[in-house]
Amino acid sequence: MPKIYAQGQIIECQHGENLRKVLLKHNIDLYNGGSQLINCRGIGSCGTCAVKIVGEVSPANWRDTTRRSLPPHSPERDLRLACQTRVLGDIQVTKYDGFWGHGSQIVWEPFA
Repeated sequence: MPKIYAQGQIIECQHGENLRKVLLKHNIDLYNGGSQLINCRGIGSCGTCAVKIVGEVSPANWRDTTRRSLPPHSPERDLRLACQTRVLGDIQVTKYDGFWGHGSQIVWEPFA
């Protein structure tokens, strides 16, 4: 079973499980500020669940790629939308500041 390292927690999940669902199920602070209330609930249109991921996950789908190509995101950043990402192996997740998680300051890291 893959392990997710996020916000100082180690979470085991099923291979192929949706990252957003797993993080929320384990009370990880995936959304910053007002985006806790105002987000697309996992359909990939808002971009507020953006995180940096190190490890084995599914390739970015068209929703992930398209949303991250629009401001305030940038396709040059190594972020992914948690709602559009499947966990395929052990991963480390980092969350950045900003409403869309697009900032430069780390909010939380894999090993807090």
